[in-house]
Amino acid sequence: MKERAILFDRDGTLIVDVPGNRDPERVELMPHAADALALAREWDYAVAVVTNQPAIADGTIDHRSMFAIHARIEELAGPIDGWFVCIHGTDGGCECRKPEPGLIVAASARLGIPTSRCTVIGDIGADMEAAHAAGAACVLVPTRVTRTEEIAAAPRVAHDVLDAVRLVVSGGVTP
Repeated sequence: MKERAILFDRDGTLIVDVPGNRDPERVELMPHAADALALAREWDYAVAVVTNQPAIADGTIDHRSMFAIHARIEELAGPIDGWFVCIHGTDGGCECRKPEPGLIVAASARLGIPTSRCTVIGDIGADMEAAHAAGAACVLVPTRVTRTEEIAAAPRVAHDVLDAVRLVVSGGVTP
């Protein structure tokens, strides 16, 4: 059993964000994402995805399309130990939609790894807030949608997802 986990955001962190995408063939990995996942696995980290998918709630995509996209990600980047998805809309008031901690707590429980031994890697402030609320560490990987104040507030910032994983495996990230 693995003792540590890296929980990746999906859109904008592992894959290029294509809003409303239903076509697995349109899935494109972010630069160095496959290498980042491989490095995490090499260092014996569980790797999981924690993602908000409000397009399910609003009917833009269905579960089957989402599962096909997840399968395509694994085809391109290797196996994922767990998929944790909030399918509620932005006004759902649920406990799983980031910045709430529910997805991180669920991933931690299912993987059997305390949240204090998990690191969330994401591209927006909601990812960092969810990690903090759950007691997990976090690393921000800014993209064009990341706001300046989110970068300033992040405890750790990396150039890309591979640099973020390097920071984690080097021991440079703690909750």
